[in-house]
Amino acid sequence: MTLKKFIAPQLVIVLILALVKFTGADSVVKSTANDDETNIIKYAQATRSIVANYFSEADLDKMYKVSIKEFVTHVKDSTLKISATPVDTTFPGVKIKSITDAFTSFEKAYFYVSNNTEGENMTKLTEYAIRGLFSTLDPHSVYIEPDDSERVQEEFAGKFQGIGVQFNIIQDTITVVTAISGGPSDQLGIRSGDRIVAIEDSNAVGFTNEQVLKNLRGEKGSKVKVTIVRPGVSSPLYFTIERDDIPLYTVDTSYMLDDQTGYIKINRFAATTHQEFMEASKELRSQGMQRLLLDLRGNPGGYLGQAIAIAEEFFPRGTSLVSTKSKHSRFDGDYFSRKDGEYQGKPVIILVDEGAASASEIVSGAIQDHDRGLIVGKRTFGKGLVQQQYELIDNSNVRVTISRYYTPSGRLIQKPFVEGGGEEYAYEIYRRQNAMNDAIEFSEEIPDSLKFKTDAGRTVYGGGGIVPDYIIPDDTTRSGYVINFAIRKRAAFDYVRSYLDENGDEFRAQWEGDFEKFRTDFTWDEKNIADFKASLIDQGLVITDTVDTPKFRKDSLFVPMGHFEEVAWMSEGRMKAELARQVWGMKSFYPIVNDVFDETLKEAMTLWDAVDRLSALAKGEASAGVGNHNDGD
Repeated sequence: MTLKKFIAPQLVIVLILALVKFTGADSVVKSTANDDETNIIKYAQATRSIVANYFSEADLDKMYKVSIKEFVTHVKDSTLKISATPVDTTFPGVKIKSITDAFTSFEKAYFYVSNNTEGENMTKLTEYAIRGLFSTLDPHSVYIEPDDSERVQEEFAGKFQGIGVQFNIIQDTITVVTAISGGPSDQLGIRSGDRIVAIEDSNAVGFTNEQVLKNLRGEKGSKVKVTIVRPGVSSPLYFTIERDDIPLYTVDTSYMLDDQTGYIKINRFAATTHQEFMEASKELRSQGMQRLLLDLRGNPGGYLGQAIAIAEEFFPRGTSLVSTKSKHSRFDGDYFSRKDGEYQGKPVIILVDEGAASASEIVSGAIQDHDRGLIVGKRTFGKGLVQQQYELIDNSNVRVTISRYYTPSGRLIQKPFVEGGGEEYAYEIYRRQNAMNDAIEFSEEIPDSLKFKTDAGRTVYGGGGIVPDYIIPDDTTRSGYVINFAIRKRAAFDYVRSYLDENGDEFRAQWEGDFEKFRTDFTWDEKNIADFKASLIDQGLVITDTVDTPKFRKDSLFVPMGHFEEVAWMSEGRMKAELARQVWGMKSFYPIVNDVFDETLKEAMTLWDAVDRLSALAKGEASAGVGNHNDGD
């Protein structure tokens, strides 16, 4: 007998092509598969990627049944019979014990739906089924659609190819926010405020974000013609731009906070992060940096290797940085610094918050466990799971958790999760109270098994993120209603765009050559503030004597008389930061924001004596500990 007597023809294709795919030799067969074959192969690959790589034992039966439930739930034909058919997972005897069982059963379910319905999008149904597979796992194992895969890859690769502008669509027109420094548009003189009205002689007014990206991005060396309307210039300007590699910077900004303190803010850990960090720190050293404040707030993580590369810059060769553990021994590992770090002797403070996760927690965890510097801010997210990405047959990807990571003291930073409980897990950070109460309650409730010791004997905690050495709660005394309303309405962006339209040449002549002078000396005049207030009123700000405190009603913000004037400094600061962004680029946005709004940064700057005490403690020169405090005393 032939194999076909036992296994359906389609499943033979699935098994063979899935095997070929996972050996990396799929370039020939990929083009021969039709949609049905592609969908079934894709489901097989997704299932196999989980079973072969997931950090713990995956429940195949549960995975399959949930995937079929999602598959059937999204079938549009309400007349499709479910009971006692291949899509009935409650049918007696349905038990998935192996990958082959899953392949065979899904194939039967797939063709049952395909043959008994009309007009169903079987590719979309397959994607729902794959999402069902992943919904039974941890919250960080996910399916990534083909359209999203390229964007994700670009983000982590640290570059894309295009003309090099940041843009917003304002009143249906592509408006340049800033030309990326050194990029092809910047080199041709395209600048903030320019309106791109045509691309390749075709009208671009009314384009969506997706259409803009599709038309402006392209292979390095290719060219695109754009027509630009520039405020104050009567005739359109025509540019032919040769596309090039455009970096996606992960270091948001770096500058000197005072004559000896450098500040570096990293927004994620991508392929270029360590290189960017070293370039930024080299520049700061040339300006006299003797100590570093590293800002990882809001940094969701990224590449493990980049986190290790950053961390090892603070330690001597051979220092333990992180370890990973998995059901699969090939994913187990112990990572040590491979060199003497360039900053192993410099005082360091790391800022963290509830948005700092994964790679950010690897860096801050190593710093804390070895008493190398102070961790300041709020308890971090608590993501101690490591993902690996696998490509499927149609260029979609799946990201599978392959291991858990542990800090040098043995802490698992991963916060608790229930498999399949992604929404509750994701919103846990929003249920935390203020940072001080959160940390106190966390440390009081944590079992002794999750308490660990640093090199110097300080107590640190596992199982729920990094608890800072110095905890700084949010400033709840400030009323942010007006500024948040303005941000949501893009009021500062629009006002600054109009301001530069009218005053751009004069402003640039006075300020563009000296950002530091702008940072310290520039202020808005009363007319600017009055005009900005009027723009907010036009967009739904209501000043009334009928409320005592600000209140939202539908899409309007009602504030009492005099409230805008009390908080006008916030609007002025945001407008100034936006002005810096549109003239000097994003790296100049953050110094202004920090100057005006960042109380945590200002308080952290008072803690350098505590850093010195910690250094002495680590060297055995002092007995006083550095615990979890809310101030620098």
